Amino acid sequence: SLHIPLGSSVRLFGAIGVGKSRLLNLLPRFYDPTQRTITLDGHDLRDIRIKDLRKHMALALQDAVILPTTIWENIAYGRPTATEAEIREAARLAGAADFIEKLPDRYRTELNENGQNLSGGQKQRIAIARALLSEAPILILDEPTSTQDGHHEEVLRQTLLQLRHKRTVVLVSHRISM
Repeated sequence: SLHIPLGSSVRLFGAIGVGKSRLLNLLPRFYDPTQRTITLDGHDLRDIRIKDLRKHMALALQDAVILPTTIWENIAYGRPTATEAEIREAARLAGAADFIEKLPDRYRTELNENGQNLSGGQKQRIAIARALLSEAPILILDEPTSTQDGHHEEVLRQTLLQLRHKRTVVLVSHRISM
């Protein structure tokens, strides 16, 4: 049983196989529970249209999904109407702005299929920027620092502290510092 109040942060820790990722997959209804219910604001998730439910959730998963297009379009994917300033701010908050600005084409850099021309940490930071930009009230992060160094882990930790009381954050991490 788990109750997550609106605007709070929940961090899930535990050994491999205890169900952390299963919970994260149940929230956006990648599959439904076979027993019991999960509710959002008192409504069974199974009674909410998947499309409507997912508009309220932004995910940054451990295996970041990167599209074969520009960095700009990857970040803006969840909110194509975002302004240039909003996209740059999301990149800054995710710790991605520094490496993006050092690329020859910056935000217009074309990415290969699944971001093969980026490091694992860079892909993760782009996925986090995309989730932050979406402004979805529920932010779901699965091992967001698994490929990050200490500096970028701290950047994300500070960003999540800024989000307190503004968005509901569900975070899975093996790092107790997060």
